[in-house]
Amino acid sequence: MRVLIAEADHALYAELLREQAPELELCGSDRPDELAEYAAQCPLWLGQPDLLAPLLRQGLQPQWLQSTWAGITPLLANDLPTTYPLTRAIGIFGQVMAEYVLCHLLAHERQLFARLAAQVEQRWDNRLPQSLRGRKALIVGTGDIGLSVAQFLAPFGLELYGVASSPRHLPPFTKVAGLADLPRLVGDADYLINLLPDTPATRDIYDAALFADCKPSALFINAGRGLAVVDQALVNALQQGQLAAAVIDVCREEPLPAGHPFWDAPRLQLTGHSSAPTDPYLLVQLFVDNLTRWRAGGELRGQVDFVRGY
Repeated sequence: MRVLIAEADHALYAELLREQAPELELCGSDRPDELAEYAAQCPLWLGQPDLLAPLLRQGLQPQWLQSTWAGITPLLANDLPTTYPLTRAIGIFGQVMAEYVLCHLLAHERQLFARLAAQVEQRWDNRLPQSLRGRKALIVGTGDIGLSVAQFLAPFGLELYGVASSPRHLPPFTKVAGLADLPRLVGDADYLINLLPDTPATRDIYDAALFADCKPSALFINAGRGLAVVDQALVNALQQGQLAAAVIDVCREEPLPAGHPFWDAPRLQLTGHSSAPTDPYLLVQLFVDNLTRWRAGGELRGQVDFVRGY
């Protein structure tokens, strides 16, 4: 069985795959011309959606495609086929995303950046920090990653609330409400954490009206998708004191262009889409597991519903 590996680090993926599935014949590249040549000979595709979408656009199609990203937006373009099995990366980002969120919650409560600024100014800053215990975190997006973040944060004594496409019972969340309830819930949240995928229903939901309903002391973290946030609305909210701070990992346009208002917005930290990088070892384990399922005609982990977009 031939597998196309479309990855910037295709050599590492090939090395790991040879260890776990030596029977596979591997063709790897990150060059469009080579990928197009290999794709016609490979029934299975593994790799980055941005490298694989052009192949689909050329009329090539796999028997199954495993994305190395959690987000598969490039593969959902209107001009691309939806008649093949597509699986996204799941079950591998929970720990690293939870570490990212915890890092910034602690930095916010411990005022790490303010204290660093005070040190640079040789100014003694002995303000007392706050604890995470008893704080209310609203995690918007309670899928595989959101649930992992909640489970990671639970031992720190936070009150955990979630927002999903529809209400559900999902421990350790105290309550998971539907997306329509988001405006009602943000006013109680000390931490507003967006982990939603990019779908038509999740675009532009963080707008001026929503930020106006937030606590002025709240921290907003966006590690989901950039299209969920109306950029200027967030900047205005920070300028007007409707939010205490924001941590932005994902943007509408990446890399963020020079002159964008996020660069010098007050109390906004950019983290350059680094919150949850793919671990090749874990991704290859997922691929091999799904390969066993695919060969047996079983249900694939992370299979995408093209109608829902995730």
